[in-house]
Amino acid sequence: FSGTDLVDGSCAHPTIPGRVSPLLPANHVTMAKGTGLVHTAPAHGMEDYSVASHHQLPTDCLVDESGFFTEAAGPELKNKNVLEEGNEAVIKMLQAAGSLLKEEKYVHSYPYDWRTKKPMIIRASKQWFVNTANVKAAAQDVLKKVKVIPTSAVNRMLEMLDRRTFWCISRQRCWGVP
Repeated sequence: FSGTDLVDGSCAHPTIPGRVSPLLPANHVTMAKGTGLVHTAPAHGMEDYSVASHHQLPTDCLVDESGFFTEAAGPELKNKNVLEEGNEAVIKMLQAAGSLLKEEKYVHSYPYDWRTKKPMIIRASKQWFVNTANVKAAAQDVLKKVKVIPTSAVNRMLEMLDRRTFWCISRQRCWGVP
């Protein structure tokens, strides 16, 4: 059958009794990269976040900044590392529920941190978005006082700032901007 036959359907959650998840279309899901049928984790990737936003789904993040499941993930997973014992715990939960169809080793294509050479987990974090002319004007005034090398880059940056409609105030780059 076609994937479009599944649209507007739903699935029972394999480990949370009574929880039902909708089946949703997503342009990034293709037969070329697996089965064409995938789970959505809105807090862990841009494509999933876009699908969730479009369908007004919550973007709950069940993983903390250190890569461990939070309390919201449930007592069986809380404080377990997602890439290590967390994986084993999820497999045991699926087996106990009679919901594991197949288990096999798979090398996932995680993005890697260029400094530590370790896999990274993409996770949503709180952001503050501001849409005001005052912030834009202040940023442009401050930029005019910054010594930019080469000086020709100042105009390009001012033009870029002028085109911005939203501003994200973020503290997630503790190491600074390269």
